[in-house]
Amino acid sequence: MADEASPSPQQQDGGKSARMNRSKHAATYRGGRRKAPPSHTNGVRWPRLRSYAAIDLGTNNCRLLVAKPSSDGFIVTDAFSRVVRLGEGLIETGRISNRAMDRAVAALSICSDKLKRRNVTLARSVATEACRRASNGDRFIDRVRQETGIALDIITAEEEARLAVLGCQILLEPGEGPALIFDIGGGSTELVLVDTSGAAPKIIDWLSAPWGVVSLTETEKHIGDDAQSRAQAYQNMRARVRDSFSEFAGRLPITEHSDFRLLGTSGTVTTLASLHLKLPHYDRKLIDGLIVPADSMRDISAMLAACSPEERAAIPCIGKERAGLVVGGCAILDSILEIWPASRVGVADRGIREGILRSLMSSHERK
Repeated sequence: MADEASPSPQQQDGGKSARMNRSKHAATYRGGRRKAPPSHTNGVRWPRLRSYAAIDLGTNNCRLLVAKPSSDGFIVTDAFSRVVRLGEGLIETGRISNRAMDRAVAALSICSDKLKRRNVTLARSVATEACRRASNGDRFIDRVRQETGIALDIITAEEEARLAVLGCQILLEPGEGPALIFDIGGGSTELVLVDTSGAAPKIIDWLSAPWGVVSLTETEKHIGDDAQSRAQAYQNMRARVRDSFSEFAGRLPITEHSDFRLLGTSGTVTTLASLHLKLPHYDRKLIDGLIVPADSMRDISAMLAACSPEERAAIPCIGKERAGLVVGGCAILDSILEIWPASRVGVADRGIREGILRSLMSSHERK
């Protein structure tokens, strides 16, 4: 099990109330120490039993990734994902509901068991927009620690953007000029402009907009389910997102020679990519790293926005869990393509968890 604390890769600055002043730690599970004997593979020294873990508790999903380092990155040994809807009702009440807490704690309990079974040496668990925004975020964090042993780290929006970039940057297409990486979450959307001229992408500018698939859907509720009301609701979503992007859009270095490289990491882009390929069920091996024409993404978004919830639920790779939220993601993606008119969209089924793992392995293996 995890047994070692290390500082957050980025110093926490700013935030709300006392919860943002608490000590931040990368280690998220505490227990007895285990030291693994070293092994030698291809001349590279890797401790045989050393495992790392990353937990990303978002506004809609709880995700875990367990991996061991390898000479060219890491090898995933376990994974877990569950829709917990932590941010359900948060827009209206400003609080995380007891039912949402129960769902999240149940999922995190499964994660805790996996950390023990996989002999995890070092882990980091992060919580994002829902916990940043909720007035009772501290109480929820305390409950998680008491019931599961996991110490969630409420990260800033800037840290969230940095980890997402670190986790998926390898999938950026080669090209000239800056590229845009985006992460459509449940409670927020991160846009990150990166310079790829060096050995590793460097963040030039970034934005965390307060609209994700959950927050946007709950804010723009519409009465009736006819085609006209659905179309109006979609336009209202687009208007809200466009307004939140406007200042950042004005800073984007757009010229007639821009490559407009675009890479997205989120359930929205992976779902739309699955529909583009007409897959009967989701297949990560076919989606992660796929390049999709932007026009296809727009066409699929328009189709989904025009469908009723029942029609969306019947579409393969969407189902009931995503049927009510995917349109909000489509509105956000359309708005991104409006301010960064790329002809192609790169799709990543990786992000914050992979970024955490790379940070942990890099710092720990150096030691």
